[in-house]
Amino acid sequence: MNLPNKLTMMRVILIPVYLLLWHLDFAFNNYAALAVFVVASLTDFLDGYIARKHNLVTDFGKFMDPLADKMLVLTAMTCFCAMGRFPDWALVIVMAREFAVSGLRLVAVDNGRVIAAGWSGKVKTFSTMVCLCLMHLPVPEGFEWVCVIVIAATTLYSGVEYFVKNKDVLNWNK
Repeated sequence: MNLPNKLTMMRVILIPVYLLLWHLDFAFNNYAALAVFVVASLTDFLDGYIARKHNLVTDFGKFMDPLADKMLVLTAMTCFCAMGRFPDWALVIVMAREFAVSGLRLVAVDNGRVIAAGWSGKVKTFSTMVCLCLMHLPVPEGFEWVCVIVIAATTLYSGVEYFVKNKDVLNWNK
């Protein structure tokens, strides 16, 4: 297993650690959970950079990296949602976009095509991870709504962009 794939697996392993820290009742547990979330988020950027720079892109990485990202982000959003700090409608938007884009990619692969991550998808991932990091901190009242709107807007935009740019993948006549 190469380094980028190890970093991806580290991200997956950090998810239950994040959850445990989130739920443990001790002083500053939210900061401990934040530290784990930041490390896990950084592995996302690092594994992709190393894989591309050193030509270490693998089929495992192509499959597992986006799955690990979704697992990490949805875990944090679910925790905030359970606390009433992230609205369920925004969580549904994120989940629906992830399922829809994953489905589009599966259809594309079945047609011999690969849909690479687009610029808006990268912006969505980055802004979502930054916003979730900020939500771990004591922010001014109302600021969490800014994060929710940024996450929902970038998620919707990138999802629509994937379908508009790849509409030919979906053959509506068959």
